[in-house]
Amino acid sequence: MPGRLHTGVKICGLTEEAGFDACVEHGADWIGFVFFDRSPRCVTPQQAASLATRGVGQAKTVGLFVHPRDEDIARVLEHAALDILQIYASEERAQQVAQAFGVPVWLSFPVAGAADLPASCPVQKMLIEPRPPKEATRPGGNAQKLDWSMLAGWKPLFPWMLAGGLRVDNVAEAIRITGAPDVDVSSGVESAPGIKDPALIAQFVRNARQADRN
Repeated sequence: MPGRLHTGVKICGLTEEAGFDACVEHGADWIGFVFFDRSPRCVTPQQAASLATRGVGQAKTVGLFVHPRDEDIARVLEHAALDILQIYASEERAQQVAQAFGVPVWLSFPVAGAADLPASCPVQKMLIEPRPPKEATRPGGNAQKLDWSMLAGWKPLFPWMLAGGLRVDNVAEAIRITGAPDVDVSSGVESAPGIKDPALIAQFVRNARQADRN
């Protein structure tokens, strides 16, 4: 996006203190908590609140919800004062959530090809990621890499973020090809499902920022 100082970095699926602290130390812009019980990265509202207190004011917190009811979100917000809600749902439902809670909403938007790319953004940001395989038990990138070439030259007039299959060794190339203003990683900086590797977090942020300078 015009005027940005650097590629924004979101580290998603935090469950433990070492990973959270590494996100703060190395300058992640957003730290994500998953509230979806089929995910190995699922946390309780209380766990998210406890972790968030370790980095107050250092990074924005994002709560990930899959087809949530209002009461599901309200239950989390009672404990954890999230800055942003990331929603897997329809565009209409994402708008309803934004209106109901007065919190910025990001809409996860899976695509299979260039024809699927959104023409507009009904909320604050669109998160572009691969469409999950048919056998997948949960939404999201599922560690798949998007065909970045479909995004080359795509210049939407709204905020967006690239997700899916990003790792330390490919994030700079992804930014170079797609021009993504922001990137999102989860399993790509883990030593085990739900356990973040502080060294990989540090390198991922460093490589994303290096891509800006190049």
